Amino acid sequence: MSDILDWIYLYDGNQRDVLLYFHNLLTHEMNLQAKIRFKIPFYYGRTWICYLNPLKNGKIELVFIRGNELSNNQNILNHKDRKQVSGVEFENLTDIKNCPIWDVIQEAILLDETQAYASKRKPKG
Repeated sequence: MSDILDWIYLYDGNQRDVLLYFHNLLTHEMNLQAKIRFKIPFYYGRTWICYLNPLKNGKIELVFIRGNELSNNQNILNHKDRKQVSGVEFENLTDIKNCPIWDVIQEAILLDETQAYASKRKPKG
């Protein structure tokens, strides 16, 4: 896990604050495992649940792997023309405080625990 903290500390200011907040929330409070994959941190229970994506505009996007399966009752998930994943962008800690992201994270974890993930990829051949 120290490799993830090393990665987080490559960023500064609001980006680092948001990355640290979500890393601590996901690993300590939600008990998810974390690994660097594709040069960014992914968080998983049974399968990958979400990842943190630093954006060039200075924001951090919390992306849910199975975003297309989440209810989005909070109307905060953005698919950005992606078929499966969806996310929420945060510029600073105040954005997180003013966002019902906790409910989305809990729903994503519940989905991971109760419904097997079926890959949407087409079989090769």
